[in-house]
Amino acid sequence: MEKGYFIHPTAVVDEPVEIGEGTKVWHFSHVMSGAKIGKNCMIAQNAFIASGVVIGNNVKIQNDVSVFNGVTLEDEVFCGPSMVFTNVFNPRSFISRKKEFRKTVVRKGATIGANATIVCGCTIGRYAFIGAGSVVTKDLPDYALVYGNPGRVRGWVCECAEEITFRSGRAVCKACGKKYRKDRSGVTLS
Repeated sequence: MEKGYFIHPTAVVDEPVEIGEGTKVWHFSHVMSGAKIGKNCMIAQNAFIASGVVIGNNVKIQNDVSVFNGVTLEDEVFCGPSMVFTNVFNPRSFISRKKEFRKTVVRKGATIGANATIVCGCTIGRYAFIGAGSVVTKDLPDYALVYGNPGRVRGWVCECAEEITFRSGRAVCKACGKKYRKDRSGVTLS
């Protein structure tokens, strides 16, 4: 870790890249030139990080995840094993659509479960929690609990990832005690 980060000998990192202190890139992963990875991230085995991708601090990308051009992961995002990002809405192998990449933004603290698919062009709200195997086709609000195909908001979660229940627009997390308010504009800490 002489550069302040760790790259496993089987990983491929194409220079130039930005990799923050304390980050680890594990077995058989590939980081393309032009990628930006923050501090204290964990890029697990067989991951792919494309050129132009921006990854915040304390992000965990589990095994077999590809993060394609057009994707931004803010701080403290969790990408479960084998989850999928797309970047072209209507791909054809015989038509180049690189100029049509749709941006996907995953806001701070969001969790994406194993084998979930995020269709390009979506914004995933802060601390949203997407269940394993879900297919996300539209923007998701902060603190949303989402699962299914297509993924639908089924409830709400605390920043600590425990489900919260609103009564008269208010909720208190039974696990950590954080208080929330819900109104037409969404869910916020109160």
